Amino acid sequence: MEQTHLSDKKYSELPLSDSLQQGLAEAGYAYCTPIQSRTLPILIAGQDVAGQAQTGTGKTAAFLVAVAQHLLTHPASDKRKPNQPRTLILAPTRELAVQIHKDAELLLKHTGLTLGLAYGGANYDTQRNAIAAGVDILVGTPGRLIDYFKQHVFDLRAIQAAVLDEADRMFDLGFIKDVRFLFRRMPNPEQRLSMLFSATLSHRVLELAYEHMNNPQQVTIETESVAAERIEQSVYYVANDEKIPLLLTLFNNLKPQRAIVFVNTKRAAERVWGYLEGNGYSSALLSGDIPQKKRLRLLDQFQQGELAVLVATDVAARGLHIPEVSHVFNFDLPQNAEDYVHRIGRTARAGASGVAISLACEDYTFHLPEIEEYVGHKLPSQCMDPGDYVEVQAAVKREHTPRPNQGRDQRPRNQQRRRSRNDNKPRTPKPE
Repeated sequence: MEQTHLSDKKYSELPLSDSLQQGLAEAGYAYCTPIQSRTLPILIAGQDVAGQAQTGTGKTAAFLVAVAQHLLTHPASDKRKPNQPRTLILAPTRELAVQIHKDAELLLKHTGLTLGLAYGGANYDTQRNAIAAGVDILVGTPGRLIDYFKQHVFDLRAIQAAVLDEADRMFDLGFIKDVRFLFRRMPNPEQRLSMLFSATLSHRVLELAYEHMNNPQQVTIETESVAAERIEQSVYYVANDEKIPLLLTLFNNLKPQRAIVFVNTKRAAERVWGYLEGNGYSSALLSGDIPQKKRLRLLDQFQQGELAVLVATDVAARGLHIPEVSHVFNFDLPQNAEDYVHRIGRTARAGASGVAISLACEDYTFHLPEIEEYVGHKLPSQCMDPGDYVEVQAAVKREHTPRPNQGRDQRPRNQQRRRSRNDNKPRTPKPE
């Protein structure tokens, strides 16, 4: 495949440490992507960066290389305590935090830098003990990090570098107060190297950058299209009761190597997964009620090719680097135009090509004009005669496995609400 997504800048031309160069070479990194070639020289020189580029263009590698080089060339203070990390990397979702940690293990394995990971939903004591023992680079989501911070598991007084990834998503998920809480407990912006990366640099993101960074240099990788140019996009107008037959017919005709089917609700996700399973397509279901440990296992199986289809709500729409996704299906059109771009960006990554097919049904078709305006063009319309639909087999029902201690109050005993005599009385239903 022609590497048209890469720049002419070689990693070997950058003034990086030998241990870092070794890790990059073993991981197959020879040439920089545009965002890497533009930001790394600035960051290596010690200047803060606010970077914007499409999803799948190598922002993670850019900040990991910059962080590692900065730590290797700026030794920690002799006064630093073991529970004081030298770098904090903030991610908006658990899946993205895990992916960043995984990439860091690959790229930085010869540097001697230690890594820590903090995210909600799993491994509370394991994560806590690892961070308390001491790490150089701490990757995590805001909620779990603040939890550990307030318990004095670690502090931020020795931070030498800070990274905020998917900054626009932090706003969307309501984490911005938590982000500010953590940044205000680090050394002053002049005393650390700071990086902010995002798919979009809106006014609110730039305001955050100038509030908590030291005169950051803005780097924007312009593209002719908001969506990746190598994605073949199309839309089918379909009645609600024909969506499942149409989806299964598309799977039968296209035979996708690795596909993600996006839906808007957990209920729809279970329904689509059930029909895919019932019709011979081994699938993973990824939604908010899936326990974190199982969710990571399913993602790993999908990434390794053990499962060919991933059915997901927007929990999977950002930050996941899943190679060789050939097709993205929007079973439900997203209700936000930016989410459309992030969804279809799961395919055609790193210079590859891909296919994105959307089903515009009775419930969500009115979101299409906003999407077309955002991407700058009309989506080509396709049609299929219902007489050509494949025969649909019955759906498989998903077995709901309760989480450990589900239904019990998991808060510390002194924070649990006291039961009253009225708790057992029947509640008056609310009027509809």
